[in-house]
Amino acid sequence: AMGLSEALGGLPSLTAGLVVVTGIIGAAIGPILLNMLKMKNWAARGLAVGTASHGIGTARDFEVDATAGAYAGFAFGMNALMTATILPIIVKLIIE
Repeated sequence: AMGLSEALGGLPSLTAGLVVVTGIIGAAIGPILLNMLKMKNWAARGLAVGTASHGIGTARDFEVDATAGAYAGFAFGMNALMTATILPIIVKLIIE
């Protein structure tokens, strides 16, 4: 996130802080929200938490259920890959 932020003209230190805060909030609130929504499928829960709350949420999902943790890790990795690939293209299209 920091490298991408710097490449796009952002503040890497601010980006790092916001990524950590996002992960903590997602790990804390994600399971509660998914329980309130009565989401029982561990794969879907893992995909949601891994995409939204990065590494901290993925680690939390591994504590709750192995399937959720595996899907969270997959979602975390795919989200990072897609963001690093697509975001610069979108920014370039918007700026030009």
